[in-house]
Amino acid sequence: MASSTRGAGGSHGASVPLLGATTCAPPSHDSTLLPARVVPAQYFSIPMAEGGPAAHGGGDDSLEEIPRKKKKYKRDRHPEDGECKKLQNELKAALEESSRKLLQSLPEHRLPETRNGIQYLKNRLMGLKPDILLDPIHIGLFGSTGAGKSTLLNAIIDKKFFLPVSGSEACTSCVVQINTSRGKQHEAKIHLLTDEEWKDELKGLVELMDLDEDSEDDHERSEAALKISAIYGKEAETKSYEELCRMKPVVSIPLSRCILLKETTAKDLSDKMGPYIRNQSSPKPGTSKEEDIMQLWPLIKNVEVTVPNSQMIPEGVIFVDIPGTGDFNTKRDEMWKENINKCSIIWVVNSFERILGGKTHQMLLNEGMKAFQSGMCRDISLVVTKSDELDPEEYRKETNRDHINKHDAILERNETVKQEKSQMMKKTLMKKLPSDSEVVCKPDLVYTVSAREYWQGKTLSKEETEVPKLREHIRRFYTEQKRNKLLNYTTEAMVIFSLITTLPSKTHAQSLLAKKNYLKDFITQKIADLENDIKKCFIPIEQPLREGVDEAKKSYKKTISNFLKRNHGHQGYHRTLKAVCLKKGVYASRTFFRIDINDALAQPIYRKIDLSFGEVFRLQMSTRSTLKICLDTFKNAVQQKLQESGIKLEADNDQLNFLKQETDFIVGEAEKLILQRKAEIYQSLAASIQNDLLLCYEEAAMVRGSQAFQRMQTILSNGVEREVERGMFERAEESMRGHLQVMQKQITKKLEEDFSSVLSFVFSPWDQLDGKLPDLQSEFSTISNIHKALQSAKVA
Repeated sequence: MASSTRGAGGSHGASVPLLGATTCAPPSHDSTLLPARVVPAQYFSIPMAEGGPAAHGGGDDSLEEIPRKKKKYKRDRHPEDGECKKLQNELKAALEESSRKLLQSLPEHRLPETRNGIQYLKNRLMGLKPDILLDPIHIGLFGSTGAGKSTLLNAIIDKKFFLPVSGSEACTSCVVQINTSRGKQHEAKIHLLTDEEWKDELKGLVELMDLDEDSEDDHERSEAALKISAIYGKEAETKSYEELCRMKPVVSIPLSRCILLKETTAKDLSDKMGPYIRNQSSPKPGTSKEEDIMQLWPLIKNVEVTVPNSQMIPEGVIFVDIPGTGDFNTKRDEMWKENINKCSIIWVVNSFERILGGKTHQMLLNEGMKAFQSGMCRDISLVVTKSDELDPEEYRKETNRDHINKHDAILERNETVKQEKSQMMKKTLMKKLPSDSEVVCKPDLVYTVSAREYWQGKTLSKEETEVPKLREHIRRFYTEQKRNKLLNYTTEAMVIFSLITTLPSKTHAQSLLAKKNYLKDFITQKIADLENDIKKCFIPIEQPLREGVDEAKKSYKKTISNFLKRNHGHQGYHRTLKAVCLKKGVYASRTFFRIDINDALAQPIYRKIDLSFGEVFRLQMSTRSTLKICLDTFKNAVQQKLQESGIKLEADNDQLNFLKQETDFIVGEAEKLILQRKAEIYQSLAASIQNDLLLCYEEAAMVRGSQAFQRMQTILSNGVEREVERGMFERAEESMRGHLQVMQKQITKKLEEDFSSVLSFVFSPWDQLDGKLPDLQSEFSTISNIHKALQSAKVA
């Protein structure tokens, strides 16, 4: 499970775990999958029961997992899943044993070329990760407070009150990740801010506590006071930052900054972790133990929950419950953005009442859309919750249909909303993505869900609640991403082993250098051609980028005015604005939602470049110029040359097949590099603007005393105007261009280094081995049998 790396940090308080909980070490980062090629779906069917609680042992008030006796049904229903895992484990064992043998053989060889070649083979074999069913696919539930994300997630995983829910207010206060494991225990890791991260937040909280002439009891000041007093006790909010740093916290803080909870049942874990997850901005009376835990809430960074495997969700899927507004703390807000950007699927969640009566969902959809341009997102949907909340009498009156019953009215309204919001979604998506993008063309952009009816079934059937439909959507997406991975890995391994078995018989050492140089010269020229093609690929962004800068210069005054001047009734906004300045122009307010001055000023540029940017970086095939087309053209040219060279240079088939495969692998690694740099490139506009406005934000944040709000407004307004006149938007434009050029250089440099390594390996003097290569015939035979089994399944 991906999580931010944490420093050990210090603690002002005692290092005493709370309520008998154990402490835990920081988890490691996960890798993110690229799209896989096609493989037989039947071979990768994922266990997925759709019967709801009545069908598999759950009840209205049940938090328990599916009874053990049902596991036999799971195996009987999906025997091919077990066979797939069996083949996966066999491949993994063969690769590990081969790598071990190669490593053990290294001391027998003294020639540097030979040692480097063996190391290359070992690394390539170990680089094939056959545990494809465990590779994570993140699904983000993204919505405003009180939208019902936790309630929906409880229904998806079939555990009714597992995550804390509330009928009237926001319940989840931090990012919560849920995944499954093969273990029998239910676990929760509560990660706390490090000492350094907390001090960074504390400094800002103290700033928000300063009194000025606008000293009414606003939300930002009240929440700052709650956080300070929770950690340091009553009236601590009146202390200075230096005084607070010298005080001992009134709550026990584990030195590891991580609390591990383990329980055998879902209900027990839910009871234990609830106080950590539940929003404590409006604290309620509880037991002394609960109150002790509740005092920790300002320090909680994120929560990772692991439950035993079930029939509800595929193994390897990670649900991320993302609070809709981010957080004042810099680290938590970074995690908020990080979690959105790593999600392969994003569900923008909002209730029927809000979807019909406001534009919050549009704002949230826009936030989610950024993940398409800057993150790993492949799929986005609008999930409308609480579809059962309908007054039949009101509906009859609105539609002039006197005899329609509640069931039919709900389904009719669901269909109407789907059509209306699907059109809105497509219109929004097509402003940012090519019109033939898969997500734009998919049939289901909107889901209308009722978690309450999923459990109660008073009006709607299980299928009509669309909870099973969402599960099926997950299964299809998961299968599409995973299928063919195992076959691809097996094919790669086959080619590598074929080469290994013939390496000692390689002769003609005198011609090896000539062969290597012949291919190296050709590939070097093709890499130079690719560099020019990439430059041409970026041309479609140039004109929109310039036009966007012109638009931004025309509209910036209106943009900044919208942030600085609020309508009557927004009491306390002055302190929100101060929080914005303290956080360098970006602040997640519970009252005014997410405020990002830097991004707002850059929006005219983003609106101009989004279509071109999406086209250039798309992973789908296209007739137009994209980075993928450039790389594919390069790959095809190299592989064609290899085929021609195989005849001309009398290279054997094993060498030829290996070089072709390694070309696929090297180009695939370049595609991963592009995906990794994509976010930084897209966000470079707002980052450049933020950098130019830093002094302006710092000056405004220091304002005290009489007329503080008006003076802050003046400083920000004049500061933005001054930086625009100094070329702020032009610098943002150059920053994006610079990032594109850096990526271009990184791609070509990586290709040069990788091809140099593979050519040196293939054309090493293997006929002059000073030691023996290990016998890998047994492992080769195992992998051949796995390959045959997978090929047979594909044909079937």
